[in-house]
Amino acid sequence: MRKSIKKAMALSLAAVMAVSLAACGGGPSSGGSSSGGSGSSGGNSSGDEKVELKFSWWGGDSRHEATEKAVAAFMAKYPNITVTTEYGAWSGWEEKQALNIMGGNAADVMQVNWNWIESYSGNGSNFANLEDYKDVLDLTQFPSESLELCKAGGKLMAVPVALTGRLFYWNKTTFDEVNVAIPTDEASLFAAGEAFKAFDEDYYPLALGEYDRMIFLVYYLESVHGKPWVQDNQIQYTAEEIAAGMEFIKKLEDGHVIPTLAVLNGDMADSLDKNAKWIDGKYAGILEWDSSASKFEQAIKESTNKPGQEFVIGEFIKFGDHDGGFTKISMGLAVAATSAHPKEAAMLINFLLNDPEGVEICSTERGIPCSAAAVAVLNEKNLGNALVKEANAKVLNFSKFPLDTKFEHNDLKANPDGVYYKVFGKFSAGDIDAAKAADDLIKGVNECLNN
Repeated sequence: MRKSIKKAMALSLAAVMAVSLAACGGGPSSGGSSSGGSGSSGGNSSGDEKVELKFSWWGGDSRHEATEKAVAAFMAKYPNITVTTEYGAWSGWEEKQALNIMGGNAADVMQVNWNWIESYSGNGSNFANLEDYKDVLDLTQFPSESLELCKAGGKLMAVPVALTGRLFYWNKTTFDEVNVAIPTDEASLFAAGEAFKAFDEDYYPLALGEYDRMIFLVYYLESVHGKPWVQDNQIQYTAEEIAAGMEFIKKLEDGHVIPTLAVLNGDMADSLDKNAKWIDGKYAGILEWDSSASKFEQAIKESTNKPGQEFVIGEFIKFGDHDGGFTKISMGLAVAATSAHPKEAAMLINFLLNDPEGVEICSTERGIPCSAAAVAVLNEKNLGNALVKEANAKVLNFSKFPLDTKFEHNDLKANPDGVYYKVFGKFSAGDIDAAKAADDLIKGVNECLNN
């Protein structure tokens, strides 16, 4: 949504009716595990009152399936609580949820992007303060610094689910078919583009959408110059440096490393993991969050036309003398301030993130958990996607730059009206040159930073 949404929320949400945040009951029980979660004791029970909750999230099919199963287990454990679920792909999801929050119709439990805390929490008024429910939600399992990043107005607006960063992933089957090495540096990246074009002009070693290109641009600039994208609410790069980065992205298109946005958008897919060219191996590389990689892996392994393709983690491509890229809280779970049952909503969060049963079911579908209890369960039972575990360790060890809280603001990343989409769309189409693209990007980002 554009700034009009944010302004409307500031006015409208102030009038949304307040709900009581008073908590009751004893402390969370261990359930015979080191998790510190709700366990099997009745200490977290909400009694016999019939309670109805709504839980919303976005993701891929594997996340949907695991979360539905976890919700069913939660309802079996607490028969008086009924949970209705709502989920879908990321495309258009934030816009829909922003309207729900603005209208007072938000789900009781919401999976939220980290930047939503700043954009939509109303400085602590639109989500429940989860510290008020620590009798049923064990907050001691989460790093204090991660909890601090989820606060607004001094109140805990969400519980962090995982830390994440972006890595390069490759379809090894396609690279073997094309008979070219998986890229590790600039030279091998362009060598791959040349080989893929010679093999089949519909094949590309890497696919980047508009928002992916913004993340790639920052990765490239940080690798070359060793500066964060934004620090102290100020862009750290000159117009000339950003224009050079835009020129490099144009070079990727010209070198058949990435398809133009016209080609990519012409594929008519809601997301890349659902794109037939990705599924069938014609697009053979992505720059993606470690917490989202499993849906891309599943898509190519289950391809009807080309089943069993091999999905691998790549090296961080070297473009300079520095280690580019950033990490962030991937997402959180929040309770709407309008929820009639915030305590039971907090119980659901605890079940998903701390309880051994919920952790075992959800595994690493939302990335490697922040919860120490969850990590202990996964390690003890040798659970979780090995690829996600490897990727998370790799990105946390490599990428050290911070992510500014406005980077994912909807004014910037919304499709199709966000600054990133407009700038990279016009640039890819040849409507503006690199200098104009850099100027437009700087103007748009600064406007967002100053609001």
